[in-house]
Amino acid sequence: MLNINNNSTNVKRELLVRIAKLQLAGQLDSREINKIPSQMRPKGTSPIGCCLFHDRELLKMRLLARMGISVENYNEENELDDYAREALARDKPTWPMITVLHEACNGCVKQNFMVTNACQGCFARPCMVNCPKKAIHIVHHAHIDETKCIHCGICEQNCPYHAIIKITVPCEAACPVGAISKGEDGHEVIDFHKCIYCGNCMRECPFGAMMDKSQLVDVIKHITNDKKVVALYAPAIASQFRVSPEKLEQGFIKAGFSKVIEVAKGADICAEKEAKEFSERMARGDKLMTTSCCSAYVRAVHIHVPELDPCVSETRSPMHYTAEIAKNEDPDCITVFIGPCLAKRREGFDDKLIDYVLTAEELSAFFIAKDIDLTKLEDLEKKDIPTSSARNFARTGGVAEAVKKRLEDPSIVKLDVINGLNKEGMKKLKMYGQINIGTIPSTSETGNLVEVMSCEGGCISGPSVIANLKVSEIQLKKYVDSGKN
Repeated sequence: MLNINNNSTNVKRELLVRIAKLQLAGQLDSREINKIPSQMRPKGTSPIGCCLFHDRELLKMRLLARMGISVENYNEENELDDYAREALARDKPTWPMITVLHEACNGCVKQNFMVTNACQGCFARPCMVNCPKKAIHIVHHAHIDETKCIHCGICEQNCPYHAIIKITVPCEAACPVGAISKGEDGHEVIDFHKCIYCGNCMRECPFGAMMDKSQLVDVIKHITNDKKVVALYAPAIASQFRVSPEKLEQGFIKAGFSKVIEVAKGADICAEKEAKEFSERMARGDKLMTTSCCSAYVRAVHIHVPELDPCVSETRSPMHYTAEIAKNEDPDCITVFIGPCLAKRREGFDDKLIDYVLTAEELSAFFIAKDIDLTKLEDLEKKDIPTSSARNFARTGGVAEAVKKRLEDPSIVKLDVINGLNKEGMKKLKMYGQINIGTIPSTSETGNLVEVMSCEGGCISGPSVIANLKVSEIQLKKYVDSGKN
């Protein structure tokens, strides 16, 4: 997994901050925005790409995505202020949610294995002896015949010097459902009919070519127009900032949100409903029920494992129930869910109660642009605190544990967790699909209440987080421990 601390994420954050600052100053659609690429890559700077001018052109295109515009619509004759006016004029976010910057895409070579100079041409020659297709011969050091190689990786596994390396296409390798492939020009293309919006490609591309389209401009527009904008923050967001939930909520208010609601309140509703649903399903003889607040998993089942579809919990997500609370209190309010991932943004497109979805990255940029230091804000008394188990939804296993806790008879539960929808996670998901239709039997290792998290570790390791997993786990524990028992 690509470390969250890298140049790609740093540039993304800086672009978001610069856009937010200009918008807050009422200058987003002025000529000032056209200066950003040259300000970030001034004359005399060593180029990252072929030249400084190309770096600036890529920054210009990246700015489109940060303003919520598809780079596929880029016209080099237009200036950035033209696109800013387009962003400010739109009524709602545009589809698709992901945009691919082909000019940044490296056009990585097809996955293969390569022998490095570390090869010693050893006497044992385990790479050659164990190759099932006899694709390796040795003259001083190993050579791989690409016409015979089947990319099984046995040579890599057997080399005592680790001299054979696997060269991957990071975005393709990260996609668990095969939704990414090379187009005719050699650059990557996303098949949105297969995509589950897990965000793995966006997180793993080392060239930052896979980009989400931000909704920050839309949210700031409503805040500056004095609309009633309600922040709905996911438990995972509380793990991204090293402050108490009281300070974090003060930060939202200082940023201009009219009200703040913890999505853990919706998680309490979700857990109660799923516990009731699970009991009813087991009473009628269902083999299993899958539970998760992760919409990437639900989409994965609908598209790629339809055999498991009947087992998906019919209970809505915590995001939906929290938005319902906000809309019941004020039907005219604008709801903004803040979470750590791309999947919730996809869910937001389908839920009429959700107006916008921001990520942890965008929220952090907004705080920076507003010059809000969360550590210096007050710890005002907080009322109506959700339960600890609801706040723990952000951790793998937390959802299933919350449901079990609310059952009248917990003994009927046999828990299992799919911790991450990587290739192995998808295999396990498909196994449960086969169990449901009776192709294979359940075993002592399988469960009847199965939680699925798209991201390994849970929502706290989503593709749009700003804190590493260890820090997030520590902060989440503090947040959970301060909840109601």
